[in-house]
Amino acid sequence: MKKLSLLASIFLFFSFTNYKGKKNYPRVKNAYSEKWENLKSLLASKGIDDSDLEIYLRAFKMEGKFEVWGKSRNKKDSKFVLIKTYDICKSSGVLGPKRKEGDKQVPEGFYNITTYNPTSAYYLGMLVNYPNKSDLIRSDKTRPGGSIMIHGDCVTIGCIPLTDEYIKEVYILCLESSKNGENVRVDIFPCHFDEKNEKIISKFPKETQSFWNEIKPAYYKFNKEKTLCHFKVLNDGSYSID
Repeated sequence: MKKLSLLASIFLFFSFTNYKGKKNYPRVKNAYSEKWENLKSLLASKGIDDSDLEIYLRAFKMEGKFEVWGKSRNKKDSKFVLIKTYDICKSSGVLGPKRKEGDKQVPEGFYNITTYNPTSAYYLGMLVNYPNKSDLIRSDKTRPGGSIMIHGDCVTIGCIPLTDEYIKEVYILCLESSKNGENVRVDIFPCHFDEKNEKIISKFPKETQSFWNEIKPAYYKFNKEKTLCHFKVLNDGSYSID
């Protein structure tokens, strides 16, 4: 994506900016001013303590949907509840994981938000930790790609773009979730693994279907239990779900 290489050093700096400092940037201040009170009311209606917030994100490429789930982090036996679902406003690539720089693919698998950019060229940006451990093993060894973001501005070559109004909400929810140092989990799936979609993805290459079979248990577990799975990355880069 254009401009991304110019932002690398900026992202590195902002990854070490403290929570209070992150909130002092004009676009973030504006997001809090416009969105936070309504979001706090929404969280309260879901039984979530906004001062003890844990956010979990799920993206579905085929449907173009981006889900924000939340719970009270330290509440015993607390399960995630759906807060809001947003439309992903633009897409690139095809279904399947990202494996090299320039393939225009949106990654698939299990990730975290590692960095917040309050002065992004795409309004507000959150950096996803692609390539993760699995990707480093399975992707191109010299040019796996990177700089995958969830951001505003509705443009993409491999990122997850939302409208500026949507990213304001998602950004501050994730920022509140990360204020104690915990990264926000982001799981990216090709689609909801329902009967209709299974017929569609059954036509994809066997290698891609094999990868999807690795990540499906995490999808099913969350749908059933509303809790996050634990996973390991094996020596060949494949995921093993606990």
